[in-house]
Amino acid sequence: MIDDTGAQLGIMPPPQALAIAKQKGLDLVEISPTAVPPVCRIMDFGKYQYQEQKRAREARKHQKVIEVKEIKFRPKVDEHDYQFKKKHIERFLEDGDKVKATIFFRGREMAHPDIGRRILERLIDELRDVAMAETTPRMEGNQMHTILSRKPQSGGAKPKRRRRAPRGRTTIDEGTDAEEVEDQNAPRRR
Repeated sequence: MIDDTGAQLGIMPPPQALAIAKQKGLDLVEISPTAVPPVCRIMDFGKYQYQEQKRAREARKHQKVIEVKEIKFRPKVDEHDYQFKKKHIERFLEDGDKVKATIFFRGREMAHPDIGRRILERLIDELRDVAMAETTPRMEGNQMHTILSRKPQSGGAKPKRRRRAPRGRTTIDEGTDAEEVEDQNAPRRR
C-alpha cells in the first residue's frame, strides 16, 4: 500500500486500505495486480486520468505525420510535364512526406510496360541526391509504381532557408546582416 505522498504504508487488508482512502477523500487504485501481494495506491484517479490525457495530447502535438503523396505520370509524358511533376516530388520530399510515383497505362500502352519502367528509373536516378526508392518499380494491374522517401540527412549543416523580409518584397538569407537588408530595401533611382 502506497499513500498519496508516495510513502509506503505496508501490507494491509483491502477494507482497511479503502477506509484510509475514503478518509482522505481519494481513490484506492490497484497498480500492480499480478504482484504478490498486489500493490495499491491512494490517489485522485480523475486527476490522474486528466494528466495522462494531457500528456498524450502534448505527445501528439510534437509528432510529424508522414503522408504519402501520389504523382501520376502517363507513358507518353512530355518533357515539360515530367520536369514539372519532378519539382512537385522534390517539394513533397522536402516537407518530409513520402511520394508514390505512378505510371497509368491505358489500352495498348499495356503492351509496353518497359516505357513506364524507364520513366520511373529515370526519376529515381535524377532524384538520387534527395530521395531513395523504398520499392523498385513494379506492375499492379494497369499501373506501375514506386515509393520514394527522403534520404536521411547527414549530421552536416542545414541548407539555408529563405524567408520573407518583414515589410518588403525582398528575401533574406538566414545569417544576413541588417545593414545589407536596409540597402536592399533602399529606394532606387531610375
